Amino acid sequence: MDIGERLRQLRLQRGLTQEDMADRCELSKGFISQVERNLASPSIATLTDMLECLGSSLSQFFSVAKDEKTVFAPQDMFVKEDDDSLHGSITWLVPDAQKNSMEPILMELGEGGESYPLPPHEGEEFGYVLSGAIWLVTGDEKTRVRTGCSFCIHPRQTHYLVNAGKTRAKVLWVSNPPIF
Repeated sequence: MDIGERLRQLRLQRGLTQEDMADRCELSKGFISQVERNLASPSIATLTDMLECLGSSLSQFFSVAKDEKTVFAPQDMFVKEDDDSLHGSITWLVPDAQKNSMEPILMELGEGGESYPLPPHEGEEFGYVLSGAIWLVTGDEKTRVRTGCSFCIHPRQTHYLVNAGKTRAKVLWVSNPPIF
C-alpha cells in the first residue's frame, strides 16, 4: 500500500491544500509533502491525527475495498425455468441484486403466462418489452404494452404482467427496491 499517495488522494478529495492540512494537524507543510512523496514516515500517533483531520480513521484508511463485479456472464445469472403460471422463465441478471438499490430481471412469459401478483410497495418499477406484447395489470386497470415500449410505475396497487399474445413475450423488468 502506498500510504503517501492514499493520504494525498484523501486530502485532495476533501479539497485541502498541503498548507490547509498542515494547519489542521499542527504539522509543517514540508512534512506533509514528504509523507505524501513517501520520503518520511509518520508515527502511528501522527498518522492517526492526520486521518482524523481528514475525517477518516486507521481502520477505514487501511481497509481494502473488495473489487465489485460489474459485468456478468450468463453463467453468473440465476434462471428459474418454466413456472406453472409463467409458462416461461425468470432470469436474475445481477447475482445478489437484493443488496443493491435495484433488481433487474428478464421475464419470459409463454402463451397464457402471467407473473405473480406483487402487492403495493414503496419504490418504482420499470419494464421494457423486448419481444411480444403484455398486459400490465395495476389494480383494475389493464394496459397493453407492445414490443419496443416501456412502462414505469409507482406500485401503489397490486400489479402483474400477462402475456397478451400467442407468442413468447420477453420483458426486461427493473425494481427499486428489489422485490423479486
